Amino acid sequence: MNKNKIINDPVFGFISIQSDLLYDIVTHPYFQRLNRIKQLGLASVVYPGAQHTRFQHSLGAMYLMSEAIKNLRSKGHDITDEEADGALAIMLLHDIGHGPLSHSLEQFIVTDVDHENITLFLVNKINQEFNGRLNTALSIFKNEHPKKFLHQLVSGQLDTDRLDYLRRDSFFTGVVEGNIGSARIIRMLNVYNGELVLEAKGTYSIEQYLLARRLMYWQVYFHKTCIAAENMLTNTIKRAKELSLQGKNLGTTPSLEFFLKNTISQNVFFSSNDVYKIYTELDDSDIWCSLKSWSKNEDYILSTLSKSFLNRKIFKTKVSTKDISEQEINEKKQEIANKLGISFEDAAYFVSLTKVSTKLYDQIEGEINVLHKDSVKHLSESSDILSSAALSEHVSKHYFSFYEY
Repeated sequence: MNKNKIINDPVFGFISIQSDLLYDIVTHPYFQRLNRIKQLGLASVVYPGAQHTRFQHSLGAMYLMSEAIKNLRSKGHDITDEEADGALAIMLLHDIGHGPLSHSLEQFIVTDVDHENITLFLVNKINQEFNGRLNTALSIFKNEHPKKFLHQLVSGQLDTDRLDYLRRDSFFTGVVEGNIGSARIIRMLNVYNGELVLEAKGTYSIEQYLLARRLMYWQVYFHKTCIAAENMLTNTIKRAKELSLQGKNLGTTPSLEFFLKNTISQNVFFSSNDVYKIYTELDDSDIWCSLKSWSKNEDYILSTLSKSFLNRKIFKTKVSTKDISEQEINEKKQEIANKLGISFEDAAYFVSLTKVSTKLYDQIEGEINVLHKDSVKHLSESSDILSSAALSEHVSKHYFSFYEY
C-alpha cells in the first residue's frame, strides 16, 4: 500500500504524509476521533465559521513542525530522520487526550486530570501497539531527548502548536487581528547552545505574534458568550450526572452514560484496563445527541437547560474586574427560583461564576531568547515596544453568567 499521502488544507495548502509511521498514526482510531471534536469547542455560538476540528489542527501543527525542521537543517543543525519522524509524530498526537468539545468539558468527564496527561497515557498505549516506534516521539514530548530544541518546538513559547492554532483559529473565526506570520517566524528560528532561539530580525514578527495571541484570548477564547455557553453546558452535565448517580436512565450514548453513572478519578482512569477505551469512544456527537434526548426529559432542570442550549438561549454574562459579591449571586438565584418555580438550591444550575486570567507572555513557560550577532538576550531586552512589565502584566476578569427567562 502507498502510504505517502497528500492532504489539501485550507490554511497551509498541501500537507504531505511522508512516512509509514505518520500514515499509521493518521489512520489510527484515536487520531480519527479528532475529526469529531471541534477545535474551539463552543466558540461557534459566537463565530459560526469556527467548525474546524482537532484533526485539522494536528495536521497543521505537524506541517509547521516539518517546516521548522527544514529551516533548522538548512542552517546546519543536525536532525536525524528518526528525530524528525518523532517530532512530526508527536505533533500529530499532541491533542489525542482531548475530550468532547475540546476544553469545554475538561475535568467533567474525568476528574482531577487534564488532557495533557491523558494524551501521554494514550500515546504510550499506541506505542505498545506500534512496538516502540514512538519511543523517540515520547522522549521529545517528555523533554527527555538530548536535543532540547525539539521539545521546545512541541511545547514552548514558540511551539508549532501555537503557531498553527492562532493562524487556524483566526482563519475560521474571521478574527483578522489574530492572524500571524507563521512562515516568517519559522524562518527566523535557530538553535544556540542546544536551545531554540529567535534571530534578531524576527523580533517584530514576535511582537505581532504576542499581541495577536492576547487579542485572540480576549476576543475568542475568553469571549463572554463562549464562556457562558461552556458554563451552561457544564451545569447541564452536572445535572445529568446527579440524576444518573440516583439511578435514573436519561437516554444517552453508552460511552457518555458510563461516565455519568461512574465518578472516574485519575487513579481509576490510569489503572483500569477498560476505562480509557470507553473514553476514546467519546466525541462531540455524544454531547449533542444527549442534549436532544434530555430536552424532552421529565426533569425540569435538565430539560430546560438542554432545550435552551440547543436553541441558543445562552446564559447572559456580566463581566467585571472585581469579585462578584455573594449578595448579588444570591439575589439572582432567588430571582430565577421565583420565576421558574424551583428551589433556591436548584437555581444554582442556572448561574455560574468563572475567573479567567492571562498574560501577554508567561515566563514560567520559558523565555523567548533573541540571537544577536554577539549575544543572546531575552525578548524584553530586544523589543522596542514590549517592556518586561508589559510582557508580564497579569489580566484577570470575573464572569457572572445567569439564565434569562
